[in-house]
Amino acid sequence: MNKMSTTPANTARQMLRHTIATVAYRGGKAIANPPEGFAEFCVNEQDKNLVRTPAQILAHIGDLFDWALHMAKGEYVWRDSAPLAWAEETSRFNRVLEAFDQYLASDEPLMAPAEKLFQGPIADALTHVGQIAMLRRIAAAPIKGENYFKAEIVVGRFGTETSASRVEFD
Repeated sequence: MNKMSTTPANTARQMLRHTIATVAYRGGKAIANPPEGFAEFCVNEQDKNLVRTPAQILAHIGDLFDWALHMAKGEYVWRDSAPLAWAEETSRFNRVLEAFDQYLASDEPLMAPAEKLFQGPIADALTHVGQIAMLRRIAAAPIKGENYFKAEIVVGRFGTETSASRVEFD
């Protein structure tokens, strides 16, 4: 990983990278070890078209970061992916976050404003990570609360290596 200078543009890139690491940490916790059948859990069995399942939400998060990477490269490409099996979708989640992070860490130009990347795909992804965490609670499989201010969130960490230690509440 190369070191970036502290110009305003690079400071914005560093903040985006920290935000991606935060999504990886919080999202990784929300999607890890779900109960059987959680991927298809639906809070509105009467009208499944009104709500997304956790698998659909996770696929959408992958699409958001794929879109963010394309925009960072100056392309406008949106894909609406059908959800994969949970394990595959979890792998995709980590891959797309890492790919976007690697682009931000590179010397390649950022072809979209950092603020727009944050307010669009990244902020949307944070919302959806919260939805998955909420659906876990509704499905009687809550994740432990945590003091995220004290969390060891490190840029460039993805998947199971996001943190060896957590400051969770009992």
